[in-house]
Amino acid sequence: MTISRRQLLQTACVGPFVARAQTRLDKLLKRDLGRLNFEATTLGLGGQASLQWTPEGVDPVLIILKAFHLGINYFDTSNAYGPSQLNYGKAFRELHLIPGEPGYNQKLRESIFLTSKTGQRWAKGGVPNPKIRNFGNGPAGSHAADDVRRTLSQIFGDGEGNYPKGAYLNLVLCHALSTLEEVEALYTGLDKTDAKAEHIGTLAVLRDLRDGTNLTGLNPKEEKLIRHVGFSGHNSPPVMIEMLQRDTGNLLDGMLVAINANDRLHFNMQYNNIPVAAARKMGLIGMKTFADGSMYGKQPMFSNNPSHVIRTIGNASLPSHPLIQYSLTTPGIGTLIVGTGHIDDDPKKCQLGQNLIAAQIKPTGLSMSDRRAIEKTTATVQDGKTNYFQLPHQDLTPPRDVALSRDAAGGMSIVKLTWQTAYAGDEPISHYEVLRDGQKIGSVNYRPQVDKTAFLFEDKTAAGGSHKYVVATVDAIGRRAEAGELTASA
Repeated sequence: MTISRRQLLQTACVGPFVARAQTRLDKLLKRDLGRLNFEATTLGLGGQASLQWTPEGVDPVLIILKAFHLGINYFDTSNAYGPSQLNYGKAFRELHLIPGEPGYNQKLRESIFLTSKTGQRWAKGGVPNPKIRNFGNGPAGSHAADDVRRTLSQIFGDGEGNYPKGAYLNLVLCHALSTLEEVEALYTGLDKTDAKAEHIGTLAVLRDLRDGTNLTGLNPKEEKLIRHVGFSGHNSPPVMIEMLQRDTGNLLDGMLVAINANDRLHFNMQYNNIPVAAARKMGLIGMKTFADGSMYGKQPMFSNNPSHVIRTIGNASLPSHPLIQYSLTTPGIGTLIVGTGHIDDDPKKCQLGQNLIAAQIKPTGLSMSDRRAIEKTTATVQDGKTNYFQLPHQDLTPPRDVALSRDAAGGMSIVKLTWQTAYAGDEPISHYEVLRDGQKIGSVNYRPQVDKTAFLFEDKTAAGGSHKYVVATVDAIGRRAEAGELTASA
């Protein structure tokens, strides 16, 4: 690699990159990230690949610098990504992004969006439970606020726990949720925060660090260290929907979600939790477009060493461009983070440049037939089992928690049916049908259920007599899933 760090710095942020491999990028596309209040480039730099598992001969700092040079403005890292945050720290020093240091470029800092993550489910204490996973690279006994401060120290400070005044993160995600028990832990103490409580969940302290408050007793300096709070998930739509519906105070502004062309082969995200987050006007960031390299030969497992880093740009049978475009045309997705293994002076060989070209697509840039054609191709890769991180395929489900109540008024019987959202299979939900004594009497259009307010259907009949009711889910191609029969007795 002949490109020098000096060359990158001389051209960083002076204008858009001209990619001569396939097209000219006169201006990078950007998309609004909802409540994150930021227009992000459609491609962001992922914090893993060579930034975490650095192969021999690769300088991860050059990858970060080149992303700036290309005009990318969304940057991702995590406490769980080994040296990734330290590599950002080295690059940020060369770009003059350290508050308080000579030449600090505040305008440049404000032009980018920096996200990190914590795998800690507790801000204080913590109830041992095998279904609650705490993870990260911090010292034993670390909690969520420790992770945030560690990130700031590694990127903006001395790496030993200190960071300068004015350092901040745009977004901190509660990372990789997989169980309902983790959701419960995260929300512990959020509604009625008591600094004397033995156990406090992560969300309460992230709110303190966002607002400059000290309700948890864990932010004694009342620092404002983060701008937004969110979460991420790879595998379970029900868990992610629960996380969203529990957020009655609109604390969560962003969601990082796995989405690729094999999504519908599994318990899919695009028809379940993604619409709920989009309806809440959240910023949605896609990940795992290449299934952590499994689309290109790596075994379906989380990467754990440099040999797992993919350094090529697609292959003859599966170009990388359509996979990126699939993720970015999934309704609701604002930007896509992709890990980079290799950069190059030759645009045709540069992963970062080629991925950026592919990402220049509008949300409606692929037709449904285009998307189905891409799915057909990727379904043959590793027998369609690339998405090791997702739950197995789930058929369309009936409505959940269907309940019936009956009242009488004015000589009429009023039956109220309520239910919670069904889960979609490999097609979106169209509507719910209500049957009385085996006959359809009405329907309720599907809507993303942003909170736990139930769907409702009322039926008025003449007083007296008994009737049997069924509520069914119907998907876009007419398949049905019926809940159990309920009886309204006279």
